[in-house]
Amino acid sequence: MRSGRQTARSIAERYLNRIEQLNRQGPSLRAVIELNADVLTIAEGLDRERKQKGPRGSLHGIPVLLKDNIDTVDRTATTAGSLALEGSSAPRDAFLVRRLRSVGAVILGKANLSEWANFRSTHSVEGWSARGGQTRNPYALDRNPCGSSSGSAVAVAANLCALAIGTETDGSIVCPSAINGIVGIKPTLGLISRNGVIPIAHSQDTAGPMARTVRDATLLLNALAGADENDPATMGHTSDSGLDYTKYLNPDGLQGARLGIARQYFGSNTPGDRLIDNCITEMQRQGAKIIDPVKFGSYRQYNDSEFEVMLYEFKHDLASYFMTRGDSARVKSLADVIAFNEERRSEEMPYFEQEIMLKAEEKGPLTDEAYKVALARNHKLSGKEGIDAVIAKDKLDAIVAPTIGPAWLTDWITGDRESGCCSTPAAVAGYPHITVPAGFVHGLPVGISFFGPAWSEPTLLRIAYSFEQATKARRPPSFLQTVGSNL
Repeated sequence: MRSGRQTARSIAERYLNRIEQLNRQGPSLRAVIELNADVLTIAEGLDRERKQKGPRGSLHGIPVLLKDNIDTVDRTATTAGSLALEGSSAPRDAFLVRRLRSVGAVILGKANLSEWANFRSTHSVEGWSARGGQTRNPYALDRNPCGSSSGSAVAVAANLCALAIGTETDGSIVCPSAINGIVGIKPTLGLISRNGVIPIAHSQDTAGPMARTVRDATLLLNALAGADENDPATMGHTSDSGLDYTKYLNPDGLQGARLGIARQYFGSNTPGDRLIDNCITEMQRQGAKIIDPVKFGSYRQYNDSEFEVMLYEFKHDLASYFMTRGDSARVKSLADVIAFNEERRSEEMPYFEQEIMLKAEEKGPLTDEAYKVALARNHKLSGKEGIDAVIAKDKLDAIVAPTIGPAWLTDWITGDRESGCCSTPAAVAGYPHITVPAGFVHGLPVGISFFGPAWSEPTLLRIAYSFEQATKARRPPSFLQTVGSNL
């Protein structure tokens, strides 16, 4: 665009054509749930603005897809993939969307997701929603894309957009990013506003960047980070709109870095573990000091209390969110969503039920002692006695683990068969977590994770970028029907 070879409009047209070829036709990825009908008009306006005034920012004219739980005031809906919110409109852009528009990003449309961000059933299939159907993994179409930011990850991996936004409560950015061979950043809770995002649990929810490179993800993080007076979590630290995280992207960033290897998160896939061990060896060659292993004394001790908190907060936070939709929403509470799903069972529950929603509806207010005890336990075990303790013990810069094993087969009969993800400590503590492509197992991407204490994004970005530059492990997908179908 700077040279004049491309314009915002020409780039948008190329992405629209690619979406037409790959999303519903061809491999039928079903990564994009809805396109912005005004995208070409918006792009033309940004081209005029560039000529007259210059670019607004580093994302001027760059197409971005949003997960379909992020509010926009345009001709796209925000539904969390559910038919219950069809026909309802958000009253205003989410704060992060306003940030994107302010730097000139083109909102291309909405990405498919695991319906209600995968907080509906104990036997769910990641990447499926009633509105969008089943998102497919572009590396092997019969494999699962993980979720809940399934469409965001697949769209970036398959080059249906330049950048995408996902959201995470526990694993929903880093898991699909790793499974689809891209970079995902789950930031510290409070770096990016939660305002205007359909919630699961306010104590863990955050949006974050998804991109093909660490630099692209970092440029997107720059645009998203900022203090929002309507989200108190963003007001207490350095969520500064002027902070440029790209200054931390040092190709020699592994030199002298102290990295702890969390072996407790190995063991779900032997070839994947071998791949990560090769990555550790490479990081040593790049000058990193490896402490292997490091151990979480609180490992898996707060799984039940995490779920308890999420049940309580989902019921409470969803009701608060519905109030922002006013009379346009046909559902006003979790109970209404449950009833709607029963009424439209053939469309909403053809493969799995809503056991999690039923459990959440049984919960009382956030003043319940059970909730307060569970929340305090979570923060203590994941933070002070979890990540903080591991980092302090060996004076680490970051903790390293396999993000998750390679993608499993999509199975609508028995549900997901995930291999264990290392997302929980950072998710529950509200701490940052970055996943970067590490390589492949039988043609399926595997990611490597770097996580650490609150507000350690600069350190994690430095390490992640250095690792990426040393390995350059990412390869674009080939849209195989199944693993080995090209043999």
